[in-house]
Amino acid sequence: QIGLFPHRTIADNVATVPRLLRWKKSRINARIDELLDLMGLEPAIYRDRYPRALSGGQKQRVGVARAMAADPPVLLMDEPFGAVDPLTRERLQMQLQELQEKIRKTIVFVTHDIDEAIRLGDRIAILRQRHGSPLVQYDTPGRLLSAPANDFVRDFLGSGIVLKRLNIAKVSDIESLDDWPTVCKDASSEHIRRLLTTTSSDWILALDNANRPRRWVKAADLRAGRDSLSAEGEPITSVLDAHASLQEALQVMLISTASAAVTVDADGRYRGVIYMDTLNRTINAMQVDACAPELDGQ
Repeated sequence: QIGLFPHRTIADNVATVPRLLRWKKSRINARIDELLDLMGLEPAIYRDRYPRALSGGQKQRVGVARAMAADPPVLLMDEPFGAVDPLTRERLQMQLQELQEKIRKTIVFVTHDIDEAIRLGDRIAILRQRHGSPLVQYDTPGRLLSAPANDFVRDFLGSGIVLKRLNIAKVSDIESLDDWPTVCKDASSEHIRRLLTTTSSDWILALDNANRPRRWVKAADLRAGRDSLSAEGEPITSVLDAHASLQEALQVMLISTASAAVTVDADGRYRGVIYMDTLNRTINAMQVDACAPELDGQ
């Protein structure tokens, strides 16, 4: 459990350490609002609520805000997501990654979940549960997966190492995205037919006027003689930004009509697609990089 004080409001919980440090009231109030905003909790809505009125995920975020209140140089998080359901856990992990990009602090994150460690950690320390808890291996996620120190680490990592590698690689790690034939979603059927004769693909990617991916359209959708693609084909329900993992890309590919994952920029505009071959090339390159000796001081 996150250990919020049940008899105190959210604002009072966050203010615990600053008040012990005798901060001025105006500084405390400003810090409370700043942190609640950072955690995606609207101060006007949440500052006067009590913990019992929050969901498990919201309580976790308030706990992180309280830990950050006095701006410590290092945060210790001891299995912070262990008591929430899997969907909330995944969402909190993603939010922690986004938060870390903003605050850029050292976080010592304790977990028994190796997948969580691989997803969140820049460096992973594996300790053995015996007298003294000896350090078995301390490495980057990539080197941990590519070169386990011994059988204990190998067993601890478990099966599916390739999929675990996909979890640490990001869309941004792909040197060059694949291209795909695209058209405006309001393009005429005649224009699409001409385009299909110049490509080997059975599908066309329809974009809106802001260059955002909207629909997959195939030749059969054009034979109906309709003048527009606005409501034809199949809608694109999942797109990936640069921060998405290649495991997420694989999941999107497996359910995609065109067996490809569509990527977008921060504004949702089309950037390119990812094929299965792209995943293979990227993972092979990561394997080579991870097995290379690291330079001293890195």
